[in-house]
Amino acid sequence: MRHKPAEIVREYGPFPGVDSVHGVSFDGKMVWFATGDRLNALDPESGQAVRAIDVTADAGTAFDGEHLYQIAGSVIRKIDPGTGQILATIPAPGNGGDSGLAWAEGTLWVGQHRGRRIYQISPETGEVLRTIESDRFVTGVTWVEGELWHGTWQGSQSDIRRIDPQTGDVLERLDMPAGTGVSGLESDGGERFFCGGGDSGKVRAVRRPRRQA
Repeated sequence: MRHKPAEIVREYGPFPGVDSVHGVSFDGKMVWFATGDRLNALDPESGQAVRAIDVTADAGTAFDGEHLYQIAGSVIRKIDPGTGQILATIPAPGNGGDSGLAWAEGTLWVGQHRGRRIYQISPETGEVLRTIESDRFVTGVTWVEGELWHGTWQGSQSDIRRIDPQTGDVLERLDMPAGTGVSGLESDGGERFFCGGGDSGKVRAVRRPRRQA
């Protein structure tokens, strides 16, 4: 396993009226971040929060190319980002213990915080398709270029790790500075991870390592 310190390249926030950042997603232009009773859209270039959707948003957030998905307690809601309308609701696998959320391979991937696992589920029914075990509390989850990454946050220690999606083995780890947590995780599809910063009220951009040839 390779591991090294995480390189934080930019911090956003704290934002007015935001006490904590939970899930994080990226729609190709805007970073969406969940703050309990709202989903907020952040312009990553200007650093400004430009709009918000009033919806329960207390854990992971995902984007499928057209719709947002948001964990709210024991359910996952499918949301029209243009109107804020809730289009569908499915059960979340952890029944309230869920954390991160990602979209990949036409399915949703759901982190289990204290359950220390990641579920692949059907976005139509919530049926569990696969379970991946972890040895740390799981926060955010993201896929990028065929790689599965997730955040951890346990005590004062937090990291971002790439794991084998078949075995759960840790392949690579980026260690966050002590006291700097990762509550949500999303890739921009390139060189950045966007990370929720929990009770700091911030979103952080962390450099993604280059793939080995």
